[in-house]
Amino acid sequence: MNADIRSVLSSAFPPHLVDDLIASYQEAKENFYRGGHRLSAVEGGRFCEAAFRIIEEITTGTHTPLDGRKKLDTNGIIKTAEGQPGNLHPKSVRIHIPRSLRLIYDIRNNRNAAHLSDEIDVNLQDATLVTSMLDWVLAEFVRLSRGTTPQEAQKLIEDLMTRRVPSIQDFGGFQKVLRTDLRASDRVLVLLYRSGTRGVRYSDLSQWMPSTMRANLRRTVRALDGKALAHASGETVQITYAGQRNVESRGLLDPI
Repeated sequence: MNADIRSVLSSAFPPHLVDDLIASYQEAKENFYRGGHRLSAVEGGRFCEAAFRIIEEITTGTHTPLDGRKKLDTNGIIKTAEGQPGNLHPKSVRIHIPRSLRLIYDIRNNRNAAHLSDEIDVNLQDATLVTSMLDWVLAEFVRLSRGTTPQEAQKLIEDLMTRRVPSIQDFGGFQKVLRTDLRASDRVLVLLYRSGTRGVRYSDLSQWMPSTMRANLRRTVRALDGKALAHASGETVQITYAGQRNVESRGLLDPI
């Protein structure tokens, strides 16, 4: 699915910037989970630099080279974007994306600033906000590329957002769950999360489960379906939005 979203974005934006955008997005999302939801693990700076260059390309027809010889003028890019006529570029290009990227920068640069209450985990709050904004910016670029329908664009984003799962390792198509402590229902959820909107066929799901958990697999899936954490249709099972949130909030993506 990554190749699909790359081709969609590359049809509208410079391919080398698209490669940087996708790679940095996936790195930030995976580090978010590997780093225990800490802002220092997420960063997002590399993603912002690629995104700012795409905005620069859209509004001026050129962009600051990646070789580092010229400093990226983010303030200049924001001002140039804001000054574009509304009939030439949509508001997301002129206002929303540039300001979102600036907010990510500001949060990163002020992560050690004083906060009102030490009882609140501000790192978690900030990191969650940053990763959510990365999701939104990437989705906007897919929408702006106009290389697919809105429905297909949403599926591309969902698949990319759920593809990187540190607690699973891919061995030539065989999805091995690295967490030996997970019960059957949690293993199923993690495997479904990894597969995104494509879902998983029962035959594959059974193969990826430990032999001791295969006999009651359909019963396990029915229980998850009853809790609205998964949806079974014929021989295919998909995770729901509620299931995704369940996996993320309980730390099931952590490798150990």
